[in-house]
Amino acid sequence: MVTIKDVARKANVSTATVSRILNNQTGYSEQTRETVMKVIEELSYKPNAVARSLISRNTQTIGVLFPNVSSMLSSEILQGIEEVAHHYGSSVIVCHTASDGIRTNKYLHLLHEKRVDGLIFVSETLRDEYYEKIKTMNVPLVLISTMSYKHQVPYVKVDDRHASYTATKYLIENGHTKIGMISGNKKDPIAGAPRIQGFQDALSESSSLSDSSTNVIFQNGFTFQDGKEGALKLLQQSPDITGIVAASDEIAIGAMSSLHHMGKKVPDDLSIIGYDNLTTSEMVIPPLTTIAQPFVEMGANASEMIFEMLRNGTHQVQSRIMRHQLIERESVNKQ
Repeated sequence: MVTIKDVARKANVSTATVSRILNNQTGYSEQTRETVMKVIEELSYKPNAVARSLISRNTQTIGVLFPNVSSMLSSEILQGIEEVAHHYGSSVIVCHTASDGIRTNKYLHLLHEKRVDGLIFVSETLRDEYYEKIKTMNVPLVLISTMSYKHQVPYVKVDDRHASYTATKYLIENGHTKIGMISGNKKDPIAGAPRIQGFQDALSESSSLSDSSTNVIFQNGFTFQDGKEGALKLLQQSPDITGIVAASDEIAIGAMSSLHHMGKKVPDDLSIIGYDNLTTSEMVIPPLTTIAQPFVEMGANASEMIFEMLRNGTHQVQSRIMRHQLIERESVNKQ
């Protein structure tokens, strides 16, 4: 059986250095880390995780809580998280909360029992009860696609208000003067209200468009079905609109489905711009113009922040606002 001494001998370092590298501690160069990790791979060294965790108090695991693990958004974020975690020799435990308080508390209890080294909380409001539970765990916490004004927790997200403003402004700059929006839940402080506000900000800059700020259909979520239903409601309310801002790509694609069944063509009869730049936005006909969130980078950044806090022995790092990007495709008619 290969031991830590065998790794140290072949890498020409001390066993203490190998241990520090395995436990993401400081005191070595990046070149030394790469050498040791290469030797570990060559020798197929499998450190005893239980023994190592008892000594270092680290389990080399990170807990990630998603409201919806099946969405493409979640899969891209998870890709970024896992790439960085793998780089540092850690594993990821994924929990599907379904935005349910009971299930979230249950998973937090489980992750506490598993003694995870850090937590990443994705796209959901950080309730007081969650925060208090996590405080008892005494581990680093990073939020993705959400933030908390009340609790000083580092986060990684885009500026949703600005991104929605960018989407609306794009329609205006392409000659659209009658614009509507299909939003998520207006009571959602994370992705609902800010995107609605960004839409209204862009419209308010032009006096000729100020009345359009009422052309908002509030849905419960950001799903394909919300888009199908929202498009029908919006056109009943405002049949003369020429452009739609959708609060997500799924909403946009659902709206396109309804428009197709109504005999309306995109973008000839109605232009649509989405939000997220999911893989499916390139697959629909016509390909969807949208606002891109760098989900893989967001996951990677959050994971890096966890390991930075573990190295430095702190629970605070600088939050990061990621840059959104307008992706031009074929769903917006330039009038």
